[in-house]
Amino acid sequence: MEDLKYANITQKIIGASFEVHKFLGNGFQEVIYQRALAYEMSQVGLGFAREIEQNIFYKDLEKPIGTRRADFVV
Repeated sequence: MEDLKYANITQKIIGASFEVHKFLGNGFQEVIYQRALAYEMSQVGLGFAREIEQNIFYKDLEKPIGTRRADFVV
């Protein structure tokens, strides 16, 4: 993974995700995992934003064809 441009950030995200899964396991609502992941990413010094609305563009169209909401943007 050292060849990746953002290997350090990627390792922190994966590590935080595994920590949440290890502790909580399966069966909770998505919002519980989001809150736990936000905590873990904060603990390892990652900056992030939650529930970010993003425009979706297609090919050469100037206007977006829709939107989506990203759970996290790191």
